Amino acid sequence: MDFELNEDHLAVQSLVRDFARKNIAPDIKEHDREQKFDPAIFHKMAELNILGLCLPEKYGGAGMDYISLGLACEELEYVDTSARVILSVHIGLNSLTLLSWGNAFQKEKYLVPQAKGEKIATFGLTEPNAGSDAVGIQTTAVKKGGKYILNGEKMWISLADYADNFLIFAWTDLDKKRNRDHSGISCFIVERTFPGVTTGTIHGKLGVRAGNTGWIAMQDVEVPEENLVGKEGEGFGIAMFCLEQGRYTVAGGSTGLIKACLDASVQYSITRKTFEHPIGDHQLVKEMIANMAAGYEFSRLLWLKAGWLRNMGRRATRETSMAKWIACWEAEKASADSVQVHGAYGFSDEYPVERYYRNSKGASIYEGTREIHKLMQADYALGIRDDKPRRCDLPAWPFSDKD
Repeated sequence: MDFELNEDHLAVQSLVRDFARKNIAPDIKEHDREQKFDPAIFHKMAELNILGLCLPEKYGGAGMDYISLGLACEELEYVDTSARVILSVHIGLNSLTLLSWGNAFQKEKYLVPQAKGEKIATFGLTEPNAGSDAVGIQTTAVKKGGKYILNGEKMWISLADYADNFLIFAWTDLDKKRNRDHSGISCFIVERTFPGVTTGTIHGKLGVRAGNTGWIAMQDVEVPEENLVGKEGEGFGIAMFCLEQGRYTVAGGSTGLIKACLDASVQYSITRKTFEHPIGDHQLVKEMIANMAAGYEFSRLLWLKAGWLRNMGRRATRETSMAKWIACWEAEKASADSVQVHGAYGFSDEYPVERYYRNSKGASIYEGTREIHKLMQADYALGIRDDKPRRCDLPAWPFSDKD
């Protein structure tokens, strides 16, 4: 076993750390207060090839491995969750799916400009009345000639008002829809410019206020049949694949949030005094800091294992679920404790820990609630759940010319 990061990993870590602290940190408090998303971040990320970080060079990406993606998510979320979300939806939920499931036409038309950062991509599964119950979606896609006509609405979509390309999931078999048979769901690439597509932003969120979250409405949207990803009826499986990659990025990001809470708490505990002693001398403060340190270490080991399995070309659904669940849970606890360490100051935005606290909650809901992941892990342990081979999966790293 080798637990050391290699030179490429350290270079990515340094690059993204420097980027986040120069381009995100200076304005994040103001953007969070104003619930303002700054789209200029896309261009800055594209210049450094962060938006194509773990995509093959033949498609315009940087060609780095999957561990590099996790490290980038750690560094971005260390500064703010909204920055990590960009990689989660653009790379994790969308671009890695096109890399694995897209055909040559789709890769050339959509994956290449996404890897280069010329186009921004996201993912649309959740609806007003369908979250964890993915089979409860109501969006339909009726084939007419060489096109599909899409009607429906997606909700809680990251970058809804800014993405150029959406992966949209819809029922193509209405009989199976009535019977809740998920083999009637299909996946499509929908462009913002298609007539009938409208989007909007959701305001008043608890956290991730510097990020854009919204809705997508589709009214008689004509989608060319060549924009069907995979085959008809494979949409549910593709959606689960998408979520698995997104969960991996969330695990890495939440680990970065734990580290941000730990560092902020350590610094405050050294400088703040009560009863003529630094608060770091008090045992119950030490307990909270110790828990943060432990949470960081085992959360990182979990997502690193999932990243290593990806690099080897091995299935990592179980390990990714575990990493996502535990890292998000530990981030919630670390952020709550970091507010407690800061006392009254933690209750205001004078210090960043109140933002960490608000941001941490969302990750235990999206990409599969913590309850979903608990059930998954129990079913694995009980032998009830077993992952069957997928028709398409992530390519191993290093990438070959065929990928």
